[in-house]
Amino acid sequence: MAMLHILEGPDAGSHYEFDDGRVLVGRGEECQVRLNQGSISRQHAAFSQINGVWHVEDLNSQNGVFVDDEQVSRAALRGDCAVRFGTINTRFELGAAPVAAPAAAERAAAEPPPAVAQAAAPAAERAAAAPQSSSSSLKAAVSAEMSAEGIKELGQATQQILTEFGRVIIGQKQVAEELLIAIAGGGHCLMIGLPGLAKTLMVSTLAQVLNLQFKRVQFTPDLMPSDIIGTDVLDIEEGSGRKSFRFIKGPIFTNMLLADEINRTPPKTQAALLEAMQEKQVTASNQQFKLPPPFFVLATQNPLEQEGTYPLPEAQLDRFMFNILVDYPDADEEEAIVMATTSSRKVQLQQVLDAADLVRLQGIVRDLPVSPHVVKYATRLVRMTRPKDAEAPDFIREHVHCGAGPRAAQCLILGAKARAILQGRVNVSCSDVKSLALPVLRHRIFTNFTADSEGITPDDLVQKLVAAAPEPSAKDYQA
Repeated sequence: MAMLHILEGPDAGSHYEFDDGRVLVGRGEECQVRLNQGSISRQHAAFSQINGVWHVEDLNSQNGVFVDDEQVSRAALRGDCAVRFGTINTRFELGAAPVAAPAAAERAAAEPPPAVAQAAAPAAERAAAAPQSSSSSLKAAVSAEMSAEGIKELGQATQQILTEFGRVIIGQKQVAEELLIAIAGGGHCLMIGLPGLAKTLMVSTLAQVLNLQFKRVQFTPDLMPSDIIGTDVLDIEEGSGRKSFRFIKGPIFTNMLLADEINRTPPKTQAALLEAMQEKQVTASNQQFKLPPPFFVLATQNPLEQEGTYPLPEAQLDRFMFNILVDYPDADEEEAIVMATTSSRKVQLQQVLDAADLVRLQGIVRDLPVSPHVVKYATRLVRMTRPKDAEAPDFIREHVHCGAGPRAAQCLILGAKARAILQGRVNVSCSDVKSLALPVLRHRIFTNFTADSEGITPDDLVQKLVAAAPEPSAKDYQA
C-alpha cells in the first residue's frame, strides 16, 4: 500500500491511496490522480509497482518529475520521499494508513477509461506471469552490502539475465556477456556487425530484461543535434496568453539509447553525444540537464557500404568502453534462428532488474578493490600499444600509428572488476584483463599504411600483444 499526499496547489490537502497496478498523474480526466494546475501536463507521470517495488515514471511531461529535488525519467521509490510534478510538491509514503481519497479520484480508480485500462493491463499481466522468486536472489544480492557471499549470489543470479536474453537471441553469448560487463562498469558500447545479425534486437531485449527506459534513433545524413537532445518551442499559457519558451526533451533522455548506424550522420550530430556520454548530462538553451541514471549509449555500425558515411572521430571512439564485433552464428544456431523466427512463437520476457538496481550494481563494481599487480599489468598492456613507448614490441613500432590512451586502462580495470562480480568472484585477476583486451583496445589502436598493406588488423595486434606482455614480477616492485 502506498499513499500520495498533495502539499501545494489547488488540490493541496488531498490524499491518494493505491495498492497496485498503474496510477496516472496529470490534468486529464483519465488520470486517477488529477492535479489542476498549469505546470502539470495532461498525462504527467505514472506510478507502477514492479516486483514489489513502486516506481514513478515521467510520461514526457513539460515540466518534469523530481524525486527528492533530483529530476528523473524513472525512479524506484523504496521509502518515504518528496515527489514534485512540475511546481506541485507531494509526499510519497509506503505503508501509510488508509485515508479516503477525493470522490473524483475514487471514480477514476473504480472506472478507468479504456485508454487507462489498456495501459494497465499489460503491466498487470506481466506482474502476474513473472515468478517473484526468480529475481529475488539477484535483487537481494544487489541491495545488500558487498560481501563474498553476496557477490557469489549475484554471480549465480546473473545467469538469469543471460537465460532471459537467450530466450530471444539465439547464440551470441559472448556478445551478451560483454554488453552486461559494460553496463555494470558504467560504460558505452559500439557494436559492429553485418546486417541481419540482430544487433538492434539484442539491445532492445536487454532493455526489457533490465526494465530500462529504451529509445532508438536511426542516424541519417539529415539528422540534426536537436533531433537527439531536444529543442525549444514557443508555449502559450492557457488563460493568460503569456508566451514563453519551453524545452522539449529529445530521445537522449532515457536509460538506454540505441544509436543505430551512428556513422551515417555528420560529425556535427555525432558530437551531440560527446557531452552526454562523458558527463551524463546535456547542455541546451544555456541550461544543463542531467540524464536519468543509469545512462548507456549502445551504437551500431555496418562495416559494409562505407560510401557516404562519416567515420567516428578518435575522440568519440574513445568514449566507448567496448567495441564489440557481432559475427555470424554457427550452423546449428542459424537453423534454430530460422525455426524460431518463421513461426508464431512469442516470448514473454521476465524483468529481472530495474534502473535503481543497476545504479547500485555500478557502485559495487566501483567499490570492489583490485590489487596493484592487476593495475600494473593493465597499465603495461596499454602503454605497450604506443609505438614510441620504451616497452613497445617491434611489431607495434612497425604497424601502429597511434596507440591507446589512459582511458583504455581505466576501461580494462572497470571491465575486469565487473566481469569478476558478474561471475560471482571478489578477486580480480590478470586473466580478467586479458579476456577484455580485444573489446577495449581494438578501436583504440590505429594502424599505419604498412599494417594496412599487409592486411594486419588491430585484432591481430592485440592478440599478439596479450601473448607478448608479461605479468608484473618481483623486480617490478623493487625501488
